[in-house]
Amino acid sequence: MAEYLTWTSPFLIDVAILIARLFIGACFVIHGLGKLGIVGPGSMSGFVGWLKSMGIPYAEMQARLAMLAEIVGGMLITFGLATRVGLILCFGTMLMAAAIGHKGGGYLITNNPPGNEYPVNLAAICVVLFLLGPGAYSLDAFLVAP
Repeated sequence: MAEYLTWTSPFLIDVAILIARLFIGACFVIHGLGKLGIVGPGSMSGFVGWLKSMGIPYAEMQARLAMLAEIVGGMLITFGLATRVGLILCFGTMLMAAAIGHKGGGYLITNNPPGNEYPVNLAAICVVLFLLGPGAYSLDAFLVAP
């Protein structure tokens, strides 16, 4: 019975990495597009205004860098192309979001102001995927295959 609780295989690990990459990568892309006003009610001017309200220096540049990191990093993660580079971009963005954007809100996202639960968990997923690598079902693996 114990082996059914702990058994896995390289195939299942690669499928799990693929599923995680697809969902987390798409999540980052959608968040970046939201900052452009393409998805959801957000906008770049709203995001810039929010950063300015927190006293973030160079808010316009910081907003665009966060948006680009989420879109580009998310696409790299989704396609498994330079996966670890994409994960570093998104991890850094989530680290800043947790430390600055959700500062003072505690942990729960449902707090007022919202806590850092969401960016901290996304950052943790980035670390896990960074450690696991892109997996067999990625462009990285395809391009490096002998």
